[in-house]
Amino acid sequence: MSKTDSLQGSIDLIVLKILSRRPGLHGYAIMTAIEEMSGEVLRIEEGSLYPALRRMEEAGWLHAKWITKENGRRARIYELRTEGRKQLASEESRWKQVTTAVNQILKLA
Repeated sequence: MSKTDSLQGSIDLIVLKILSRRPGLHGYAIMTAIEEMSGEVLRIEEGSLYPALRRMEEAGWLHAKWITKENGRRARIYELRTEGRKQLASEESRWKQVTTAVNQILKLA
């Protein structure tokens, strides 16, 4: 399984969790955080991350704004909204149920 394939179905959860811990990150910083926090096991490509960020922003989970960085480059940074925190709690609960079920199957197999 490739590093990118590992994230299918869990992008929202991972992005929301990272932004709950590190608000105000831009897209590249989110990609870097995923790799670093997963011990280089998980990676998300731009082609998956940016559509997911747009979708989460449209759903009202994220607030995005443009800033100018110290080097003069513009960056779009993301922060959780109240609805994003609620969605994170829901996603975490669902993830725990799924991983418990998978672990039960692995023990029986």
